[in-house]
Amino acid sequence: MSDLLKIIKQRRSIRRFKRDAIPEAIIEKLKQALIWAPSAGNLQSRKFYFVFNQETKEWLACHHKGTRWFVAEAPLVIVGCADEKKIEKYGECGQSLFVINDVSLSIQNAMLVAADQGLGSCWVGLLDEGKVRKILKLPKHLRPIVILPIGYAKEAPEAKERSSQEAVVEVR
Repeated sequence: MSDLLKIIKQRRSIRRFKRDAIPEAIIEKLKQALIWAPSAGNLQSRKFYFVFNQETKEWLACHHKGTRWFVAEAPLVIVGCADEKKIEKYGECGQSLFVINDVSLSIQNAMLVAADQGLGSCWVGLLDEGKVRKILKLPKHLRPIVILPIGYAKEAPEAKERSSQEAVVEVR
């Protein structure tokens, strides 16, 4: 098994974090992971906010559809936003699909780099866009898509069962 496939298989959604700070060198790797993801037409229609401020993390945790206190517990929270202005040339498909893909690919990269560096993370997609927009004072063209808490794990969840390859992959 390649190192990358091993990381993919070992990565888990972490919902309990230690308060330990993340070293600056790892923060830089996370930033690089975000910007090197592929994007539609290489328009890079995404923007990321690195939230370290405890009060802001608490607001993100409690002004959210279904309180997620683990968001406030993580030393770093990345908020991934779709830049709808940058994707305008692709019309409705760009607005409804491509920007979501652009943010998602970047966040997946960050999750894998985090796992490789001994950190845990958890994709939080159930969010109140209006409230997140207000908390972060986002301009109208940025749409929050995902909240990603990152930190050293306080837990080690077991792998959940996966569908078989036969159930999800069809060769034609």
